[in-house]
Amino acid sequence: MSSPQFVDHLVFRVADLGKTERFYTTVLEQEPERADDSAMYRIGETRLFFTRCRRIQRKRYEKENVGLNHLAFGVVTVEELQSVRTRLDQARIVHSGIRKDRYGYKDFIWLDDPDNMRIEFYFRPLS
Repeated sequence: MSSPQFVDHLVFRVADLGKTERFYTTVLEQEPERADDSAMYRIGETRLFFTRCRRIQRKRYEKENVGLNHLAFGVVTVEELQSVRTRLDQARIVHSGIRKDRYGYKDFIWLDDPDNMRIEFYFRPLS
């Protein structure tokens, strides 16, 4: 058996698809591909799907519980990270500002999406 070669897609269930779509369109600077109750964005070869969840969310999403802690998008230059910060500021999206990772000492920005899921833009130059 061979091991997987890439992450094909991730699916996230969201409370308000319209709000989520506006947020990710701004944050990722791309329009989604739409189908019925879903929006799909491409990050490299990986597809991110956001689908509407009709169930009532009993608990607020908490990144420290079992499950997804955060989703990190890679940028390959500090200038790209600075551009992300500017875009977030212009859209008045609350974020951490550029910080240093305490493990790899790389620059990053974190923010929470409309369902309180943590996302990050992480500087990792291509080697």
